[in-house]
Amino acid sequence: MLEKLTKRISETFETAEAHCDGPCGVYDPAQARIEAESVLQLTKKILDLKRPDGDDKAFASYQNTLTRYIAIKEERAELAKHHLLVLWTDYFKPAHLEKFPDLHETFWKAAKACSSCKQEVSLEHAQELMDAIKKVHEMFWASKDKDVVWYTAS
Repeated sequence: MLEKLTKRISETFETAEAHCDGPCGVYDPAQARIEAESVLQLTKKILDLKRPDGDDKAFASYQNTLTRYIAIKEERAELAKHHLLVLWTDYFKPAHLEKFPDLHETFWKAAKACSSCKQEVSLEHAQELMDAIKKVHEMFWASKDKDVVWYTAS
């Protein structure tokens, strides 16, 4: 049945072409920004978390909270990297390199910042990630000849 359907579709349409892997309009660096903002906020929470003295129950609660914060921070850094890599590999094309000669380096540094945020608890790295995503945001919207304001939720 699937073969018949595939044959009928191929007989109906000659060629299908697309600029991106997904349809236009589905790409947006905001997804990476949202995840990176979570990384930044979780990094702040981890650094602000006070380790209790003496009380085993309080220490267990502290460890639980710390573990949860770290797990979520790592998950969000990985999601930010995923969204960046999708933009880099699926949306941006060789023609964009003429307009943005530092495109590859920008994405490479952004992806490395995601890794750094997973490896360490560093406000510096979390801010570097936000700055890199801001640059990606600017490139992305400039590639569409649109001026979309950069904003953060926090």
